[in-house]
Amino acid sequence: MKLITKSLIAGLVLVAGVAVAKEGVQDPTVKARMDLMGTIGMNVKVLGDMATDKVAFDAAAALAAQEALVAASADIPAKFEPQATDPVAEAKPEIWTNWDDFVAKAGALNAAATALDPASLDGVKAGMGAVGGACRDCHTSYRM
Repeated sequence: MKLITKSLIAGLVLVAGVAVAKEGVQDPTVKARMDLMGTIGMNVKVLGDMATDKVAFDAAAALAAQEALVAASADIPAKFEPQATDPVAEAKPEIWTNWDDFVAKAGALNAAATALDPASLDGVKAGMGAVGGACRDCHTSYRM
């Protein structure tokens, strides 16, 4: 349970960070990436709030969040393929020098999101550790 809590805290920090950082972004490619990360963070928060009993479990909302997370995580490589930069960008240049590893880490998030079972609270709780771990693994390597 501690892993889930730490992962969810990391996800909430991500959501807050993206919201603040997007304010000053100039490059439209970078903004699109930040919007994608915001979508991921928002849906991780929905699932995380259920997993930590901050909100009541809602199967329809869990399914919608899981489906959105699967779709958004599948789009990560396409959004990051252009090597656009911006003064407020948090993407490290290592994304493009270690492209295969970055894509593998994005794939790990997609696999974790796909494996998460939104039909029950137990399924959400069981899946959030892997989702949070995948987020943390990628951000540790590729986010400033």
